[in-house]
Amino acid sequence: MTEMNETNLSTVLPGQERYVAPLDETPLKAVDSMDESAPASSMWADAWRTLRKNPLFIISGLLIIFIVFVALFPSVLTKQNPNYCTLDNSLDPASAGHPFGFDLQGCDVYSRVVYGTRTSLSVGVFATLLVVLLGTLIGAIAGFFGGWVDAVLSRLTDIFLALPILLGAIVVLQMFKTSSSIWKIILVMTLFGWTSVARIARGAVMEAKNLEFNTASTALGSTPIRNLFRHILPNSLAPIIVVGTTSLATYIVLEATLSFLGVGLPTTTVSWGGDISNAQSILRTDPMVLFYPSAALAITVLAFIMMGDAVKDALDPKSRTA
Repeated sequence: MTEMNETNLSTVLPGQERYVAPLDETPLKAVDSMDESAPASSMWADAWRTLRKNPLFIISGLLIIFIVFVALFPSVLTKQNPNYCTLDNSLDPASAGHPFGFDLQGCDVYSRVVYGTRTSLSVGVFATLLVVLLGTLIGAIAGFFGGWVDAVLSRLTDIFLALPILLGAIVVLQMFKTSSSIWKIILVMTLFGWTSVARIARGAVMEAKNLEFNTASTALGSTPIRNLFRHILPNSLAPIIVVGTTSLATYIVLEATLSFLGVGLPTTTVSWGGDISNAQSILRTDPMVLFYPSAALAITVLAFIMMGDAVKDALDPKSRTA
């Protein structure tokens, strides 16, 4: 290298001399080197590593585990039948075995709060699953095929997006008021709630289908449908998971709102929204009857919102720290 530098310097004209540093003074090899012994990593592994260090995720995760346990095993926390009500206990204060007292109908408030967890969580989980599946399917097809398929599905999305989900749910539930069940509430939420997931999925698929792995898969003979479900959708799940996590809290609140308005679940079904509605008449007499189901609803919604924020921070590369 030194001889080459001297040769170059001897052939240049005066004033055009330049200096080339020897290779041993520019250790680029060490700068660009990579530790090949390190284990392979992925986006999901990096996200999990970030979540484990996030206090927001730990707190919300513990709350959600407790809420799920209450929903699955309510009899562990209370032996009282939530539908057993007697006017002899109307508005009685808290006592042994009845820490929250009784409501106007003589129902045990504590047992109704515990058993209401199963109803609200079931509606939220199943509605979110159906919304994510339907919205992802419609958005993925629109974003992948484009053209007139994208135009038709996008206009259909705009039509449903223009309808407020609460107003649309009230209208549909009033039209089919003769049949009352938890699945009717879930299907109505799915009918009006898939649009936001569809728009997110459409944008994620449109971005992923132009990446190199899709071109390479097509060159190897893979069909478009196989590319969509085998390669593109798995690489587009991050924003969809974030929307689904935060949407779960929305559907829990929506179920409580519909039950509060009297168009949701039947009165025979234990529901936080129904209990909040029934407690309005005795708010001045015993405000704690309203407080307990409201607090349970608020804590549950807060837990899932916190979880959604933590997942969003973990799956967003811009928010990660090195």
